[in-house]
Amino acid sequence: MRKSRIREAAEKEERDFYAGRAGAEWLSALEPVGSDASKPFLEIAPWLIVIFGARKGVENGKPPKNYYVPESVGIASGFLIAALDHAGLAALTHTPNLMSFLNEVLERPDPEEAYILLVLGHPAEGATVPRHAKEKKTLEQIASFR
Repeated sequence: MRKSRIREAAEKEERDFYAGRAGAEWLSALEPVGSDASKPFLEIAPWLIVIFGARKGVENGKPPKNYYVPESVGIASGFLIAALDHAGLAALTHTPNLMSFLNEVLERPDPEEAYILLVLGHPAEGATVPRHAKEKKTLEQIASFR
């Protein structure tokens, strides 16, 4: 039931995204991957993990600021994905543009912000990775040493 609600809300956001919110450049970048607004994997996959971060919290009635939230969420998520891969699971990082619907569906407080909807399961029989997703930059393209 909850996965169905997540899929329904995600596909609504995705339809809006593909219908114009994305812009031509973004849609062009997605074209080789073959992505569209249909997200059946959100119900098919056995597990969904939603990764939230909170820039502000509540402490003694005051809203303290949490620092380096996107960086911390990114690093922790990378370690989680590496561990899941090591355990033999396939993971898809799904990041619909506008993810606030997850707060409502999962009854999370407003200060929390969804960063990643991690879709997990065992690879389907005959599953492949799109060629475009395997294209990686060389070390020289991403790093410099002095």
